[in-house]
Amino acid sequence: QGYLLNTAVNGRGLQTVVACCHDVGQIEEEIGIIVDHGGKLLDVIVEHPVYGELRGKLLIANRRDLALFLAQLGKTAARPLSALTGGVHLHTIEAADQAALNEIIEALLNKGFLLS
Repeated sequence: QGYLLNTAVNGRGLQTVVACCHDVGQIEEEIGIIVDHGGKLLDVIVEHPVYGELRGKLLIANRRDLALFLAQLGKTAARPLSALTGGVHLHTIEAADQAALNEIIEALLNKGFLLS
């Protein structure tokens, strides 16, 4: 399972880091899958050849958060971090339990968003 980097327990639930790849036009679908299955998207991470690891805090927990994020992205000229790496990026995802994480991972895998 190359797409699953690690799983950790914290006070709020389980966290895992997944490796993803998709184009900018699929951001809404990817994040929608995560929040619709009870997950919270904590961040996006890319590996830049010069600067090393770049991390953006997202904290998207529901469709409202997603809509606000997309609106902010749309009204600026800023490109998502994943645009720097041809769509390849990592996400830290938090969920209440392993079953929810498994559902999220399966749904992302079925859509072809996870790297293997």
